[in-house]
Amino acid sequence: MSIVQSLLLPDGRYLEVAVSGPQDGIPLIYHHGTPGAGVLPPHLERAAQVRGLRLVTTSRAGYGHSSRHPGRSVVDVAADMTAVLAALDVPTDRPCLVAGWSGGGPHALATAARLPHRIAGVLVMAGVAPFDADGLDFLAGMGSENLVEFAATLQGEAPLRALLESMAPGLREATPEALVAEMGSLLPEVDRAVLTEEFGAWIAATFREGLRDGADGWLDDDLAFVRPWGFEAAEVTCPVFVWQGGLDLMVPAAHGRWLSAWLPTAAPHLLPEEGHLSIVLGQVDAMLDGLVATVR
Repeated sequence: MSIVQSLLLPDGRYLEVAVSGPQDGIPLIYHHGTPGAGVLPPHLERAAQVRGLRLVTTSRAGYGHSSRHPGRSVVDVAADMTAVLAALDVPTDRPCLVAGWSGGGPHALATAARLPHRIAGVLVMAGVAPFDADGLDFLAGMGSENLVEFAATLQGEAPLRALLESMAPGLREATPEALVAEMGSLLPEVDRAVLTEEFGAWIAATFREGLRDGADGWLDDDLAFVRPWGFEAAEVTCPVFVWQGGLDLMVPAAHGRWLSAWLPTAAPHLLPEEGHLSIVLGQVDAMLDGLVATVR
């Protein structure tokens, strides 16, 4: 059973927090994708429960019931996670784990970079690489929807807001079946196959909750991705598990290869037959086994 609460942060913002699992379990902080919300992924919740983990997630600033943080950088999420751990009474000497999917990947790395004495291991699932990364063509291999979105992002906040607000109603109201049409160019067949029943319903729920009051969180995520993240790879000193699918059309395989080379402690898992969605569903047990091994 999950518990959802609204946390008042030191700067006066509110952050929506969801928690599942035993209070004395090893905390696993999960950063959702873009767009998204702090709706606990059922496949991850089950896998965490089997391993006795305390799964913690939030709706990032501007998503769901969380206050907007205009102009935020990726690294700013670390201060929010510090406040979350304090509110949950997690001792400062208790090792924690962090995971991030897609747009949550950079935020997971930022959490590890700025909380080095608290985070024992990081899981990056189909995570985005820095926009200005040397040797990486950030957009190469992305579906047309992403190309349009990042073209607007580079034009600035006003054009991006107009685009995202035109897209948000379709995602907010989409059923699992309709998501295939809404995200057509971004879904290889291996990803279309998993957008059914429970997993598809969860994806639809994250869009519905994340965009319930508008596109602020989505907009601020995109703008943060094309600016400097605010931390360096060398700051991430714990083990990092990079999982990436070769068929991914949202975050192409080159991002996973680049992150694996950039991060000094990276252990790459680059799977040629997986996509953006299929990898987080089909590989969840192997992912968590590697992550949990950093603290046991």
